[in-house]
Order: sequence, then structure tokens, then C-alpha cells
Amino acid sequence: MVDYRNFEQFLHSRIKRRNLIIGAGALSGLAIANQFSSQRAMSADKPLGVYAKSRFSNYPFTLGVASGEPYPTSVVIWTRLAPEPLNGGGMPPVNVPIRWEVATDPDMRRIVSRGTVLATPELAHSVRVIVEGLQSDTWYWYRFLVGQDASPIGRTRTAPLANSYLSKFNFGLVSCQNYQQGFYTAYKYLAQEDLDLVVHVGDYIYEGGISNNGPRQHNSEEIVTLEDYRNRHALYKTDTNLQAAHAAFPWIVTWDDHEVENNYANNISQVDTEPDQERAIFLQRRAIAYQAYYEHMPLRPFSRPVGPDMQLYRRLSFGNLATFHVLDTRQYRTDQPCGDGTKERCPENLDPNATIIGQAQENWLFDGLNNSQSKWNVLAQQVPIAQRDMKPGEGGTYSMDKWDGYVASRDRLMAFLGQRQPSNPVSLAGDVHSHWAMNLKANFDQPESATLGSEFVCSSISSGGDGLDTSPAVEAYLPDNPHIKFFNNQRGYVRFALTPTTWKSDYLVLSKVTTPNGTISKRASFVVEDGRPEIQQA
Repeated sequence: MVDYRNFEQFLHSRIKRRNLIIGAGALSGLAIANQFSSQRAMSADKPLGVYAKSRFSNYPFTLGVASGEPYPTSVVIWTRLAPEPLNGGGMPPVNVPIRWEVATDPDMRRIVSRGTVLATPELAHSVRVIVEGLQSDTWYWYRFLVGQDASPIGRTRTAPLANSYLSKFNFGLVSCQNYQQGFYTAYKYLAQEDLDLVVHVGDYIYEGGISNNGPRQHNSEEIVTLEDYRNRHALYKTDTNLQAAHAAFPWIVTWDDHEVENNYANNISQVDTEPDQERAIFLQRRAIAYQAYYEHMPLRPFSRPVGPDMQLYRRLSFGNLATFHVLDTRQYRTDQPCGDGTKERCPENLDPNATIIGQAQENWLFDGLNNSQSKWNVLAQQVPIAQRDMKPGEGGTYSMDKWDGYVASRDRLMAFLGQRQPSNPVSLAGDVHSHWAMNLKANFDQPESATLGSEFVCSSISSGGDGLDTSPAVEAYLPDNPHIKFFNNQRGYVRFALTPTTWKSDYLVLSKVTTPNGTISKRASFVVEDGRPEIQQA
């Protein structure tokens, strides 16, 4: 048995087994924060412009700006100083003051709030400002300044006051943006939509190495160190269409698996062969990945990771119209049953102790649903809840990585929805690189059982390449899944329009993503009426 005495040895051995190569110094990223922690902050009396002009090797706002987590009187604005974004950022290991401004006009003339924030090496010179004292349900514009350089101007919006009447709310749903497999043309069109919010449900980056089969390439072999993860996030954020979508709206984000490693489950790696040793090492990788994720997302400070743990499930409300219960189906789940994959059920698949969200998060979810006063209760999470039997005819096969793999978790959720009947539960998911619209049933094996909620799954932004309108394999098993009302296998996003009486879902698809000139079209539309969870064709 191999004795993995340190992280570097483990990573070399593990990735060699997967026919990947990493460069020397795999351990270096682990020590970055410690190396920088003792650095002296720049003197407050030293002119910032002189410092910036003499030290920056390039325009420092190469990764654009972003905002998110809208509350009625505050919102998060984000940027990162990265004059050399694919080379660790290219910043010296010192604290750098950044000025920020928020205005009520796009020309930044009517400034309503401003201040200075320190960009520190410990957070890769990323900054998040919680802008307080804002008016509710209001558009604002913002920017950052350092020396003579100004960031792009972003637009954001605060939430309506709690329990206030809201007549309409529009938002977009996105996921899965493998840089190598396609261009982010969908984000160009998304940025032009009339939306109040964007929700991203995971796979913001992909951890894999370089592929020569797609229209673009990753910037390194499989990422494992802190610098690797930072550079990969930076690569993705250099995409101008993604930057435009971030600059146009506030975002709510949650992760799936590829932000760390494909199909990981809690502290268990996809290639976990020596549990005691590899799980401890995997938690170090998870800590690194969570750190880089936090650095690059417009999250509130309570989400800052502590070692391998990060608080990501949370709740955001928009007047009396919608509450988003944002879930984390990766960090707390038990291992995928039956050895993962898509297969027939095994006894482990029905284990009552198995969970996809963990007991604490499940209690939190049920408590929030039970006390919600909103018209629409949105479960913003990663993987489809609805059953998808992928074997035509007799018997059934199911994806063990989805809620299909955690039958007891889903049964508890369905039982709660049936008994407590929170107002209009709607699940949002991604992960599967295709569009789906599905009814959530009290018993998926009994089509006549009650419909308890609705589920809308978005396709990928780019993962999977161009795709086709449909798939013969999926079409073959759809008759065995009458609760599935729509399937499409092209790339794109979903646009939602909510009112107190209706929920409308528009499925947008791209003609191509393997070239940057793909065109967008509406493939299908569905509605859900207040108090009637059955999905109907619009």
C-alpha cells in the first residue's frame, strides 16, 4: 500500500493513475495564504496613483465586475485585481486600496455611496463590498478605481422590501459552462434580456486538463493547487460575454461538482480508493477549491470558507412574490449508491440514512418552506429532483448522482410538500446539459398520484458542444416518464417571468456554440398557475 506522506506526492500519484500530468511544485498553492499573511499593508500616505502606475504590468480589471446577493437595502459588488490573470494574477504580495462608487445613473454622475476597500493577497486581491443603505427594488450602477484605472461599469438591483407587494419578477437560469466545449454566446444574449436577477446552479468552471477536441483550450492540466484553481477561474472570467452578463444583473450562485472535482460527494473523491488517507487529502483539495470559488463570486462574507467547509445554502426573498431557497447538494451528501453511474436500483439506493443535502440543511429547508409567506417557493439547486427512468420498457435505470440516487431524501421532500403544502414549490436545476420540464409527483411510479410541485432544468451554456433538438435515446424512454413534459438537447438558458398568478418558463436555445456566431431562439414555453402545480404548455 502506498503511503501518501504529503499532498504533492499524493497528487502526482493520483493524477498519473488518470493519465494526467501536473507540473512541479503542486504543494506551493497550499502555502500562499500563509506566505502573504505577514506582508505589510501599503502605507496609507503613499499616493495610490504612483503605486499603481509603477507596479501594475497591465490593466488591473481584466476579470470585469460582478454583483450579487441582493437584499432590500444592500447588495454585494465584486472585482479582482489581475493584470496578469492567467499567471496568478500578477499582483505583488501587498494590500492595495481600491476605491468604489455606486450611482443611480449609468454615467456614474449621481453617486450615492463610495468608499475604499483593501484588496489582499490572502484573497487573490479580490474584493467584495457590501453596499449598505440603498433603496429597495432599485437599479444602481457601480465601478471600482485604482490609480488611474477604472473598472467597467456594472449594473445591479436591490430586492423589494420583505412582504411588499411585487407584481412581476424576471430572472434567468444558467449552468455548466465548460470553456473548452463551446463559446459563451448564450451570455451575450442573456445580457440583453429584461431581467432582475440571474441564478447559476453550478459547474461555473471545469477542473479537467487540456483537450484538443473543442474550439477553445484550458490553460493547464487538471487543476489541483490554489494557484491552479485561481488561474482556471480567471480564464473563465476573461470571457467577455460572461463579463457582460455579470455586469448586467445581480447573480445568485451555487456550485455543483466541477468547481472541485467531477462527482465528488462530501469528503469522497471520485477516485477514492484508500479512504482514510485519500479522504483527508481530498479535503485539502476541497478547501483550496472552495477558497478560489469564494474569491471569484459575489458572495456575502458569511460564505467565506473555513478550511474545507463553506456556508453556501441560504435564503433570499423578493417581496411577497418569491423566496429562493438556495441549496448545496455536494458538501453534505453521502456517497453515491450502487457505485455511482446510471444503473438499476440496489438496496443502498433505498437506504433511509442516505442523504443528498444532509440532515441540518434538510431541517433548514423544511423550516423555511413551512414559514414562507411568498407566493412562489424556489428551490435553486444543482441536480434534477424528478425521477428519470432511462430504460425503455420493463425495469428501470437511474442516475445515482441525482436525487434519483437518494430516494429516501426525495421521499422526505415529497412527503413534506404533500403534508405541509408550501405555496407553489418550484425546483430549478442544471447539471445534465439539456433542457427539461417535469412535474414533481407524490409517487413517480404512479402517474395518477398527486403533483406536488414543478421542476425546470436548464441546459448548459457550452458543456456538451452544439447538441441537437432531441435525442433518440431519450425519446425512447420518455413514454415511461409521463411526468416529463419537455426535453431538448441544445445549449442555452431558461428565462422566467413571475406574477402573483402565473409562472412562465421560456426555453432559449443556441444554434451552435462551437463557433462564436450562434443565434438564439425560443424553443418552448410553459406556465404554472398559482395553486395548480401541473406544468402546462404556454
